[in-house]
Parts: sequence; C-alpha cells; structure tokens
Amino acid sequence: VQLQASGGGLVQAGGSLRLSCAVSGRTLSNNAIAWFRQAPGQDRGFIAGMRWSGSTTRYEDSVKGRFTISRDKAKNTVYLQMNSLKPEDTAVYYCALSERSLIWSALSDRDYYDSWGQGTLVTVSS
Repeated sequence: VQLQASGGGLVQAGGSLRLSCAVSGRTLSNNAIAWFRQAPGQDRGFIAGMRWSGSTTRYEDSVKGRFTISRDKAKNTVYLQMNSLKPEDTAVYYCALSERSLIWSALSDRDYYDSWGQGTLVTVSS
C-alpha cells in the first residue's frame, strides 16, 4: 500500500489549504485513516481521523471547527480541508492508514497506523 500526500504550501494567516492523500494498492473498508502533523522540534501528533467506511470523525482540540477530514471513495483519496490557518499550524502534515481492526480509542495513537505518506509541508505566515 502507498499513500501519496500533496497540497501543502505557503499561506497567510487566516487563509485556507486543502491537503490530499491518495491511497493505492489497497481496497479500503473498515480501516482507520488519519492526518498527523509534526512541527520542528516536536513529536508527530494526531490532528484528525475517521473510519473509511463511515462518517464519524475525530479531531484534536486545537483544530476543531477549522479543519475537516473527508474521503472520496471513488478516488481512494482522503482530504484535510484547513481553514482559518494560524502560524502555529506550520508543520509537515502526514496521512496515515491502519491495516488493523478498527479501534476507535486508538485513533490518535501513532503506533496504531501501519502506512504513512511522505509528508507535505504547510507554512503559515503571520
């Protein structure tokens, strides 16, 4: 399975970006898929996640109301719509896929995920 992330770039504070993560080599069903981010000098942290076959989502508190995770089953792609961006959102963003049975409580755990995209850099200027 391969995950290809794209859509990062430079944006001014208050602006928007949409990240994409195309999944190939795997038919998705009850998998968990998520976005994480890693700022310089910090650990990689959970931002948003969902079950591929469902609609329930989960977000980290700092992005609630600003970011939206979604997926297009026909395109085998997951998205992260980011609005009202802040300088503190600057980071490398990673998409991740779990091959294991869905465990909702593990959604934010990095170790729960088996495959990762290569990361896409988002820079928010003040």
